[in-house]
Amino acid sequence: MNSNLGVKVVAFATATLSTLVSFSPVNAQVLFGKKEVDQNKFIVVAQPLQNNLYKLLVFEQVSTQRSCWSESGSQPATVEPLLLNFDFTGICGRSVDSNGYSIRMADQDLGWQYTLRLVPEGNDVVLMGVPAKDPNGPMVKIGRTYGVSNTFAKVVLNPGWRLTKRTYQDKTLGHVYFTTDTVLGGVPGDTGGNTGGNTGGNTGGTLFADIRNDVYASEIDQAVNAGFVAGFKDNTFRPQDTLTREQLVSMVVESLGKIPNVNISLPSVVSTRPYPDVETTRWSAAKIQWARDNNIISGYGDGSFRPSQTVTRAEMIAVLRRAAEKGKTMRGLSATLTPKVQSKAFNDTTGHWAAETISRMSGYCNVASAFNETGSSFYPNTETRRNYAAAATLRMLNCVKTDK
Repeated sequence: MNSNLGVKVVAFATATLSTLVSFSPVNAQVLFGKKEVDQNKFIVVAQPLQNNLYKLLVFEQVSTQRSCWSESGSQPATVEPLLLNFDFTGICGRSVDSNGYSIRMADQDLGWQYTLRLVPEGNDVVLMGVPAKDPNGPMVKIGRTYGVSNTFAKVVLNPGWRLTKRTYQDKTLGHVYFTTDTVLGGVPGDTGGNTGGNTGGNTGGTLFADIRNDVYASEIDQAVNAGFVAGFKDNTFRPQDTLTREQLVSMVVESLGKIPNVNISLPSVVSTRPYPDVETTRWSAAKIQWARDNNIISGYGDGSFRPSQTVTRAEMIAVLRRAAEKGKTMRGLSATLTPKVQSKAFNDTTGHWAAETISRMSGYCNVASAFNETGSSFYPNTETRRNYAAAATLRMLNCVKTDK
């Protein structure tokens, strides 16, 4: 470890964060709320210590007076904490321990039930939520560095996770939440009981070798385990393969069938073509017919469906919106999709035919999200890949299942 890094390690290891409010675990749910924040003003960092240990840090750019950090490279992106070089009071914020950050899931503060820990996993460092009380509780994968570095590395949060701020009586506190809208045990990456840091699973912690470094790996695993999408016979998932219209229909119809107490009855024999270009003997005919009859899909102006045509990201989100509305009505709820998170302002959807739907579905459990979960572009006309299709469908399903 170089001397400069050693100084920084000592600086952060000795830093403390004052507790702003006194409270007890019993009253946490009553006392504390959350406030959405601009994700671009925060960065999550893994700081290497000795003996293959890591410290979790969260930096916040409070004002624009001076930059609090810089980052460069990828897999992993390395971080230079510039705030160490000046008096950052009023300019930067930092959270360095459990006083400064905790986990919040489905609006439940889990700060007294879970600790946050950075765990080496192969050529990676994974941010885990580890049960502090219940040894049999599920561990939760929250993010990863996508590589190992001997200096500060950026932790990329898994899809469905974001940072928020804790609030108390309408006052925003300095405490940072690692937040998801999904309940404990239902988020991507949840694993079995606490085994002392071992996350279980096969090599690389994924079901398929070809998704090991994919940003959607944990969600692909959960989607496959849920049973609405599958891999191939050669034990690959082929995450970068494009998705066809009939494949999307199959995935969506299968996912709706996973809603508790919902039964989707597909005909064993299709007597008439659902569309002129969909033969009754086609493998997807029954699902296409059901999706058509339930207003989840529609054909083109010439009456065709074009089942083998690739589907764009905008088209997929339009289908997922209709599927979510159908899923809610099947649960006996209003079809209205109430936002769960703040809608995203994508820089390439203004004037697009699906702009309103993409915006709405970004607020509905992040179903619509930035391309590869980075930046602010959606790429609405780009062909949909299997990895994002699995993740987006999973988010839709989980949102419908937990909606009220």
